[in-house]
Amino acid sequence: MSGQQGNEPQRALGKMVVGTLITSAAKRFRDREAIYCVGTGRRFTYRQCNERCNRLANALDGLGLKKPTVVAFLCNNRAELMDIYFAIAKLGLIGIPLNYRLAPAEIVELTRAMGAQALLFETRFAGAAEQVRSSLPAVKSFIAIGDGRPDWAMGYEDLLARSSTAEPEAEVEEHDAFYYNLTSGTTGLPKCYTLTHFNNAAMGPMFESFDTTSNDVFMTVFPAFGRVGYGWIAAGLQFGARNVLMDFNPAEVLRLIGQERVTIMNLVATMGAMLLAEPTLAKADLSSLRGLVFAGSMFPAPLRERIAARLCPGIYEYYGMQETGALTTSTPADRAVREDSIGLPLPFVELRIERSDGSTAAPGELGEIVARSPTAVTHYYDNPAKSAETFAGGWVHTGDLGMIDEEGFLFIRGRLKDMIISGGQNVHAAEIEETVLTFPGVTDCAVFGLPDEMWGERVAALVVVDAAREVPTVEALQAYCRERLAGFKIPRTVIFDTQALPRTPTGKVQKFLLVERYGQDSAAQ
Repeated sequence: MSGQQGNEPQRALGKMVVGTLITSAAKRFRDREAIYCVGTGRRFTYRQCNERCNRLANALDGLGLKKPTVVAFLCNNRAELMDIYFAIAKLGLIGIPLNYRLAPAEIVELTRAMGAQALLFETRFAGAAEQVRSSLPAVKSFIAIGDGRPDWAMGYEDLLARSSTAEPEAEVEEHDAFYYNLTSGTTGLPKCYTLTHFNNAAMGPMFESFDTTSNDVFMTVFPAFGRVGYGWIAAGLQFGARNVLMDFNPAEVLRLIGQERVTIMNLVATMGAMLLAEPTLAKADLSSLRGLVFAGSMFPAPLRERIAARLCPGIYEYYGMQETGALTTSTPADRAVREDSIGLPLPFVELRIERSDGSTAAPGELGEIVARSPTAVTHYYDNPAKSAETFAGGWVHTGDLGMIDEEGFLFIRGRLKDMIISGGQNVHAAEIEETVLTFPGVTDCAVFGLPDEMWGERVAALVVVDAAREVPTVEALQAYCRERLAGFKIPRTVIFDTQALPRTPTGKVQKFLLVERYGQDSAAQ
């Protein structure tokens, strides 16, 4: 047949690369408002967003930052995040969105580990940026966002003002790395995986499942250093939905829903509980809300029912990992059919339940959830052992226990992996245990999650201490951890004991026994 070359595979002529999202949005939606940056009070149209993105891209290019240079950024939810994400996308640079909740020492280590050569930072994080500057000579360019710029950094707006609005010229491919998503590792270097342009450009079906249209007004309160927050920024460009971008504050969220006529937003269960507890809720105008989307942690049915009754009856929920993107969605219609299910697979997602021997479980049978999709990554950065475990056989092994019924609905039944999800943040127990074990007088330690009405789970630590020494105080141990770990990793419940931890014959701590022992009264603590 004409145009074909034997049995060679055929590929589309176009490419799904992230930079085209903002370029096309500027043409499709032009002078409509794209972003309301709540923290600074600024509003930008789609055309203005693309111009700012191009100015930043050309400025970075002028600093000698070429594909595939690594660029780190440290910033709250503000309009500059859209500039940064899409500027690096157009240039083929690789980003490191840094979690501002991490300790400065962790930020330095992550920046070093990924080989960044530039850091864009909000001036409120100048202390952490200074530690990067003093520790990592390989980071040569520092760009400060906001007022109070230190004299060793370039001004963000100054760079934009003297740069061109022309579209940058760079060849970017679907398989090129877009950014490194970083999570806390259990030992040594952080666990990190590479998100490609295709991984991120293929997120559309998730937002289609939320019935998204150009009439929607998003509110993005998920921190955009992670995949979810970024996803809502990108979806606004794809669907032409206005985006109210802000850091989460319950009173401000409730006020701005009414002021900006917000229609849909993504929360974790903890945020929902905080909104219910906010004193100004009784006076809030929530009439514009058509949907609330939940993900990231356990969502107890009683809390879900209270949120539906007092905030918005249209509840969407989705399931996935950072490594996979969304895999299933439960819509309000799905919830009416299967109240306790996490929903049905999204388009292009393959999902199954695997037995311990690797075979596929029957409907209704419990096993590990494994999946693959266009939004899923294929390996961890510089971590072949972890990659072999998680991505065995070309499937992502989630570490979650679940079952699929005869109609294809997925039900979550627990986790195989030793990880706690507190307020939507992934907390690796082993990382905390390593820190606690260095505290004077501690001989053993087990970290586990306990049910918590506000946080979903809270970090708890059973600490075995030397009986011959004075038992330390909870406050002293927490202060010790605070110097070494991010705040959300610090154990909120600490139990001291002199007895050995319950272990299997092979030495593994039986943490389920600890959850049973200490979880009965946990909700009251």
